[in-house]
Amino acid sequence: MLARLVLCVVAAATALFTAACATRATTIDAQWASPTIVGKGTVRKVLVIAALRDSTQRRLLEDRTVEALGGAGVNAEPSYRSIPDTAQLTEAQLRAAVANAGATHVLASSISSVTTDVRVTQGMVMGPGWGPGRGWSTSLGPGWNGLSTYYNGAWTRSITADVRTTQNLHGDTRLFDAAASEVVWSAATTTVTGWDSVPRMIDQFARLIVTTMARDAVI
Repeated sequence: MLARLVLCVVAAATALFTAACATRATTIDAQWASPTIVGKGTVRKVLVIAALRDSTQRRLLEDRTVEALGGAGVNAEPSYRSIPDTAQLTEAQLRAAVANAGATHVLASSISSVTTDVRVTQGMVMGPGWGPGRGWSTSLGPGWNGLSTYYNGAWTRSITADVRTTQNLHGDTRLFDAAASEVVWSAATTTVTGWDSVPRMIDQFARLIVTTMARDAVI
């Protein structure tokens, strides 16, 4: 009986750990590839742009994406070398950055929206045995010596409610043909924050994007 209980506890813990790990990953919600690029091998040099307010996170994402593209055999360059941290860019600035990089394509990532999930796991109290308390109290009468036993047992058995709040970053990533100024590949993603460090989440995001592009025969 004890061995079976231990196995059940281990199985439950493993399931919870697996579920927690699964929520850490960025997921692809949808993707699209233009027939004009699939299997053509036209992506020779990519300028990577991360449209993020935080300059450190911008550089991290661009560097990780450049690294992932390099691992897939695609030459790439981060945009922070030629594009400053600013809220607005002119078409001329973007064109100059593309020309300086000698890029055939531009891969741009941004956050399209943010949502919040609140998950509440209700508490539980295991009920006491039915019937009066045990013992005798000279001042309170029969059963009252069992009150402390009841309270202590109930407190031990009670499980408080667990409230967890997670933030979801919904991303939009697009690959542009630099010459035609047309989107030739795009992906919508969701990243659940709070489960891992920012560098690790950014690294996983970049690798997932590049892996998906390779699977779609874009690169």
